Amino acid sequence: MPKDPVTRNDVAMYAGVSTAVVSYVVNEGPRRVAPETRDKVLEAIRVLGYRPNATARALRMGTTRTFGLITPDGGNPLFAELAKAIDKEASARGYVVLQTGADGDPATEQAKIAELLARQVSGLLLVAPTDDPDLTDVDIPVIAINRVLRAASSVSPQYRAGAARGVEHLINHGHRRIGLVIGHSRRTPDRELGWRDALEQAGLEEGPIARTSFSRQGGYDAGRELLDQVPTAIFASSDLQAVGVLRAIHEAGLRVPEDIAVLAFDGTAETEYSWPPLSVVRQPLERMAHEAVTRLIDGQDAVEAVTYPTELILRRSCGC
Repeated sequence: MPKDPVTRNDVAMYAGVSTAVVSYVVNEGPRRVAPETRDKVLEAIRVLGYRPNATARALRMGTTRTFGLITPDGGNPLFAELAKAIDKEASARGYVVLQTGADGDPATEQAKIAELLARQVSGLLLVAPTDDPDLTDVDIPVIAINRVLRAASSVSPQYRAGAARGVEHLINHGHRRIGLVIGHSRRTPDRELGWRDALEQAGLEEGPIARTSFSRQGGYDAGRELLDQVPTAIFASSDLQAVGVLRAIHEAGLRVPEDIAVLAFDGTAETEYSWPPLSVVRQPLERMAHEAVTRLIDGQDAVEAVTYPTELILRRSCGC
C-alpha cells in the first residue's frame, strides 16, 4: 500500500520543534530560527523526505515565484543558451522558469501569454522576434529580451555597434567587398545598419545583401546566392546563418578564410566547433539574463530600454 505523505507535523515531531518553527524554516521567515534548530529541521526534512506544498505556500506568500519565458524557437542554440542563463539567475533568487515557444508567430505568442497568466506566473520574459503583443490586461512585470516593446522594459545587446565592430575587423583584414546575410524585417535591422556604418566609415560601397530566415538552411541558401556576386567576406547576422554559409562555401570548392572570410553575430558555443571555427560578435547573454531577472523581482519605476556591449571573439574564419 502507498505510504501516507509526510506532513509538517511529522517533521516537527522528528525535530522536536513546533510546526510554526518548521514553517519558518521552509518559508525562510517571517521569524528567525537559531542555526542549530534550523539544522535539526532540515535534517528531519531530508530523512523523512518531506516536500512542502508549493501551491499552498504560494497562496500564503501571494506569489508563485515562477516566471514565464516565451522564446521564438527552442531549437536555436542562442535561445537555448539564453534560457539556461535566465534559469540559473532565477534559481539563485528562489524562482522557477516555465519555458514555452511561439515559433516566431505573434498569435501563438499571445496565446502562450494567456496560458502563462492562467498559471499565475509572477512575471513574463518575452524574447524576440515578433510584433508587439497586447499587454493591456497583464498586471505582472514584463521584460522584453532582444526586442523593444512599447509597454515593457527591454534588455538587448548593442546590435548596431557590435555589427559595425565586426565588419570593421573584416575591413582591417583588407576586405573591400563584404556581403551581408540578414533576416527579413519590415524595418532596417540594427545589424544591417551597423554593417552599413562600417562600410561608409571606410569609404566603401555596400556589398551584396541576401535576406533569408534565421536558420542553417537560410544561411546555406543565402551563401549560394551571395557567392554568385563574388564577395571576399560575408557578415552573417546569426550563428545559424553563418553555419549554412560555411557549407555553401565548402560545396563551391572555396576555402575559408583564404578565398572568403566569414564573421557571425551571436557567439553561441557551436561556433567554436564549426570548421573553421567562426569569428563572432558575442551577445552578453549572462549580463542580459541577470538584468532581466533582477528587474522582474525588484520592480521598475518606468519603461526603459537597456543595452549591453557585445564582445568580438576572433577565430580562424576571418583570417586571424
